[in-house]
Amino acid sequence: MNRRNFLSLTGTFTGGVLLLPEFLHAFGSQNSLVVGEQCLVFIQLNGGNDGLNTFIPYENPLYYDLRTKIAIGKEAVIGKNKGMAFHPALKDFAQMQQNGDLTILQNVGYPEPNRSHFRSQEIWQTATDATKYISEGWLGRYLDLQCKEPQPTAGINLDSIDNLALKGMEPNTITVKNPNQFKVRSDKDDTIKLSDNPQLDFVRKVANSVTEGSDEIQKAIAKSTTENSYPKTGLSKNLEWIARLIKGNLNSKVYYTSLGGFDTHDNQLAIQEKKLTELNDALYSFYQDLKKAQLLQNVTVVVFSEFGRRVKDNGNGTDHGTAAPLFIIGGNNKGNVLGKNPNLSDLDNGDLKYEIDFRSVYATLLQHKMNFDSTKIGINNNTISGLF
Repeated sequence: MNRRNFLSLTGTFTGGVLLLPEFLHAFGSQNSLVVGEQCLVFIQLNGGNDGLNTFIPYENPLYYDLRTKIAIGKEAVIGKNKGMAFHPALKDFAQMQQNGDLTILQNVGYPEPNRSHFRSQEIWQTATDATKYISEGWLGRYLDLQCKEPQPTAGINLDSIDNLALKGMEPNTITVKNPNQFKVRSDKDDTIKLSDNPQLDFVRKVANSVTEGSDEIQKAIAKSTTENSYPKTGLSKNLEWIARLIKGNLNSKVYYTSLGGFDTHDNQLAIQEKKLTELNDALYSFYQDLKKAQLLQNVTVVVFSEFGRRVKDNGNGTDHGTAAPLFIIGGNNKGNVLGKNPNLSDLDNGDLKYEIDFRSVYATLLQHKMNFDSTKIGINNNTISGLF
């Protein structure tokens, strides 16, 4: 099944209230996920966030020479650390870093970078080489091996569309926009039209998994509350739901959500400030919520974008680039800044050279947080020392 068919098919079953024909309830399965305390939360910044204006080389004069229109002034940056500092909208990122709960990995990317949004996101989501194409995501492949039987809530995607990173051979994940409204009830009408074709078994598995997943999600929500206030934004609401599900002992291994709007070809200063403020405020509320619940050590948050922006501005913005910083929060990370400061005098055709392969980040997460050998899913990169 190709990616487009997958997104279309599973989207049918994961949008909200679902009516299931009676015969599908005969397909039962056991909760067979290998349960552990650790889970991963991914926040994908869609559009290509400008890393150089997010974690800023404010002491490098080339930064100001190359970005005459959009550079962030030395007097405005916050959390100064060895020549680097945060965008002023990320005041709470600086606080989390000072608390020892946030690690910055600099110059994260991959060989032969692709500047297409769709293709670069696909590379990150499948963890393959830039020249290879596969149908399953890296987290989907992991969950296929981790779950002895299909487990619908092993991965939760808080979004309106499915995410390729979570696609596996088995329906081990659910995409849901509003967990509180994600309720499945039976109806005798054959609402779902099934035909005799090779995809029938997969359809049945997906439908059955949604039934189970809905029940488990509702149980988790019933057992949890929100202890602190979240801003009224889409990302905040998604992170609030994720916190509720974690506190309600859903025992999912992976949570995934996204924030769009980072394609800043024009009017970058205003747009990025707004988007980074939304990210900062939502994530800090989530961070405080988990700390209050004494769960931060069990939850590792990963914030990344499909690529950074070009080093030189285009006037009022930046065009598609390559390497960028990646942020790790919680999970007992060591609170370091890993990797060298961006080298603005040694560029690859105007772009930053990557130093850390993003698949090394994945390998480290799987080994240290999930106790899983990444080579089993085709990720053969070395792990990163000093992260956990």
